[in-house]
Amino acid sequence: MVLGWRDKAVPGWAQGLTAAEFLARAPGLAELGTPLLTIDRPALRHNIAAMAAWCSASGLAHAPHGKTTMAPSIWRAQIEAGAQAITLATAAQLRVARASGFDQLVLANALLDPVALRWLRAELDEHPRFEFVSFVDSERAVRLMTEALDGVSRPVGVCVELGAPGGRAGCRDDDEAVAVAEAIRKSPVLRFAGVAGYEGILAHDVLPESRAVVAAFLERMARMAATLEAELVTAGGSTYFDLVGEILGPLVAQGTTVQLRAGCYVTHDDGFYARTSPLAGELRSAIHGWARVLSRPEPGLALLDGGKRDFPYDDGLPVPLDVPGGEVFAVNDQHAYLRLAPGSSVEVGDVVRLGLSHPCTAFDKWGLIPVAEDGVVVDLIRTYF
Repeated sequence: MVLGWRDKAVPGWAQGLTAAEFLARAPGLAELGTPLLTIDRPALRHNIAAMAAWCSASGLAHAPHGKTTMAPSIWRAQIEAGAQAITLATAAQLRVARASGFDQLVLANALLDPVALRWLRAELDEHPRFEFVSFVDSERAVRLMTEALDGVSRPVGVCVELGAPGGRAGCRDDDEAVAVAEAIRKSPVLRFAGVAGYEGILAHDVLPESRAVVAAFLERMARMAATLEAELVTAGGSTYFDLVGEILGPLVAQGTTVQLRAGCYVTHDDGFYARTSPLAGELRSAIHGWARVLSRPEPGLALLDGGKRDFPYDDGLPVPLDVPGGEVFAVNDQHAYLRLAPGSSVEVGDVVRLGLSHPCTAFDKWGLIPVAEDGVVVDLIRTYF
């Protein structure tokens, strides 16, 4: 990998160097400039190990959502720690995973685009080790897949996806789910793989009433898995995976594989998941932003050089971690507005470390992310969005 002007995390002096040459100089974070996104290596490794241990202790298989990072080097670490597969959401993401050598993939979505299905058919025909599962929630979707995959060398695994009113995709009605499963079983090119769902869309906090809604949905998934004699039940984001283990976990004793798709745990955060993850006390925030004070135009206000184009803002604004009483209260494309407490010592030119919320929308803003340990860059992670 040769570093260049397209890599916004890379300083001018490093352009033209290979990644190995750059890392051999052991650059400190101060040499990289701002705005900047970094990953803490010890925290990243800790989180991967912690979730692997939790899944193992709970008897759950793990297929972490790769769309969180779109970083094959992180996916590889997750697989090495015991993950069963990598979950993705789009055909483009599938192509990244296949090009990166991953053979066990889950598409937590319906794949109905004829162009993508022709590509999938060719991949399955040419690569016997490639194992694939996707979701459907209608008989029409089954027909479309069947038509596009005609002639495929082996049946394609498909799960019936369950949904709920106000949620995302998925069968709202149990009779409909049974009909869809029957249509899959009748298809000459599809294989009924099991039952799928995503409970995280149904609530956005950990209040008792929200957890009750999620629990009811997971109980419905368990009942449908029994009705359909499913070999696989796949669910779970990064907020309610304890309920997935509690409610779906007992199916393992009956020979069913229960698969958790949590992905954001890998870096955790200082915002939404810090408040809601069942392992909030165990996981460590591994992803941070760094921004420089450009202006102190009025008392109690500082303008930083990082904004929407650099840091996530969809599920909570960045949090200044080392500025007592400070609060980021707004962001523009390239600026953040930092409210300061009276008497704050923050000055123009200072660098502020920012805690982030919702890592999914942090990774997509950086094609190359420095990995740091003790303030030194020790690795570079390439992302593919």
